[in-house]
Amino acid sequence: MLLYKQKKSQPSKGNRFLVCVTVLGSAGPIRFVVNENELVAAVIDTALKSYAREGRLPILGSDLNKFMLYCPIAGTEALSPWETIGSVGVRNFMLCKKPQTTEDSDEVDKSAMSRKGSGSWRAWFHKSLSLKISSH
Repeated sequence: MLLYKQKKSQPSKGNRFLVCVTVLGSAGPIRFVVNENELVAAVIDTALKSYAREGRLPILGSDLNKFMLYCPIAGTEALSPWETIGSVGVRNFMLCKKPQTTEDSDEVDKSAMSRKGSGSWRAWFHKSLSLKISSH
């Protein structure tokens, strides 16, 4: 008598491993399992979705083109979105926003100037806190 259903042998899709992605400014790392053949862009997308699902702060958004994945051990260069995550040989990564271009920052400044009332002091307060935190 068969008590459990036997699994069908699935074709091997490559090795899977646990990665830890630390989001700059967040409380702790996000951990999830990836296939070693997945692209860096897919890992960034998974990290952003997991981050949003967990309700973490600060709110990042879901556009993976605005983020870069770094490997703190391998160097200071961001990983290419088209290389496979297994080619790096490490499992700990850091997710950071791409620096804004001057056109983007001009639009942000204009939108901040157009706001009136209590929003301006809040923006100033949060900006001053972020400067103090980043200096450590």
